[in-house]
Amino acid sequence: MAAPMAAARSVRWVVRAAAAGPRLLGPAPAASVPRPGRCCGSSSALGSILGVPSQKPPAALGQHPPPVAISREEQERLLQDRPDQPSNPRVLRIAIIGAPNAGKSTLCNQLLGRKVFPVSKKVHTTRCKARGVVTHEDTQLIILDTPGLTNRVKVKRHKLEEAMLTDPWDSMKHADLVLVLVDVSDHWTRNSLSKEVLKCLSTFPHVPSVLVLNKVDLLKKKFLLLELVNELTEGIVNGKKLEVRVAVEQNSSSSAKSPLRITQASPSENRAPQSSPNQARSVSGLENHSDVEASECSVVTGEPQGLTRNGPKELKERKGWPGFQEIFMLAALHGEEVDTLKRYLFLQAKPGPWEFHSGVLTSQSPQEVCNNIIREKILEYLPLEVPYGVTQVTEMWEEGECGELLIVQSLLVPRKSHMMMLIGRGGKVISRIAQEAGQDLMNAFLCDVRLKLKVEVKS
Repeated sequence: MAAPMAAARSVRWVVRAAAAGPRLLGPAPAASVPRPGRCCGSSSALGSILGVPSQKPPAALGQHPPPVAISREEQERLLQDRPDQPSNPRVLRIAIIGAPNAGKSTLCNQLLGRKVFPVSKKVHTTRCKARGVVTHEDTQLIILDTPGLTNRVKVKRHKLEEAMLTDPWDSMKHADLVLVLVDVSDHWTRNSLSKEVLKCLSTFPHVPSVLVLNKVDLLKKKFLLLELVNELTEGIVNGKKLEVRVAVEQNSSSSAKSPLRITQASPSENRAPQSSPNQARSVSGLENHSDVEASECSVVTGEPQGLTRNGPKELKERKGWPGFQEIFMLAALHGEEVDTLKRYLFLQAKPGPWEFHSGVLTSQSPQEVCNNIIREKILEYLPLEVPYGVTQVTEMWEEGECGELLIVQSLLVPRKSHMMMLIGRGGKVISRIAQEAGQDLMNAFLCDVRLKLKVEVKS
């Protein structure tokens, strides 16, 4: 048994592309983006809270994103080509920041409509910044996917690259808008922004910021979303003070529970009047939930609040950020409400030249996309710190006679025990990794992919 185990094990997985090419979750056909003078969040969570009438959303944007080029030369040519500018181009550079494992790469993939960034349950899956490009009609969104904000102690402890510290800050320097992602399913961290996120926001207070509450589908008690909004924004959104008042109604004759309702008070009033249930407005995503006792909330908007840069002492005592201009609640993994956020981002774009040709989906090379997708699977199937010691070496990258992509990659591990874990009993683990990675690569490149993985111990 020792001889077969010592030898390199390999698995080949062949996948075939559909004619039209698959894409990530989302509703169908594209339509033009309306451009009102100001998007007041009519479809956002804040819009629902403040009672802004919601509009019937148009169809999904960017239904047919371009594939990633299969050769490095073709990708470099696309990146170097002069952008095919429309007559009135618009552009928006978006930085997405948040704690590790908040769902930043998942959201990026959903916004792009195709999976090009690695996603894993383990932290620090994204190791360096990468750009994704969404082009629709005259507007281009440039999405800056960044590693989770961390500190120097954790970088040293986990032997992470120095880029894990600097990339999020570099992205903020070039961003027109920043999305701050919070995982509401994590009850240990959801009630406050991390110190690294707060420091980043405080250093760049001039960059408009939007709060995005992710994984709301995993939150059983939906009424907690309002409490989280109040804590994470310090009760101030879009420069105005919000005060959420909850009044629990006593009803001894019935144990029935009704949805949480929101009413809007006049800005000039000091106190919000009670409104009847038929005048109140249900918060998006909170209705029909059995954990909320029959209750009403009132929202008071006050005078605009200013933003100042905070010192270390103020940041240490702060839990939220009063500079958010909008709030969105979504489930990025399933694509829920992602198109709502996407339309908002298109509306925030300002006149300016495009940075990329419309045929570009990501700034990554094809090999980087491939490495990241395979590493994602390794992170998923290997325990603890084992996957972080795997070195990937691409031995072959060729286009076959029929246009298929032939990839051979060696996975080098430091110990024989790690090799046995990666191969799995009967080769089941490495087979599953090759199968799932091959499927994702087919989705990214929109061509047949023949992926062969070999596992070896580092010499």
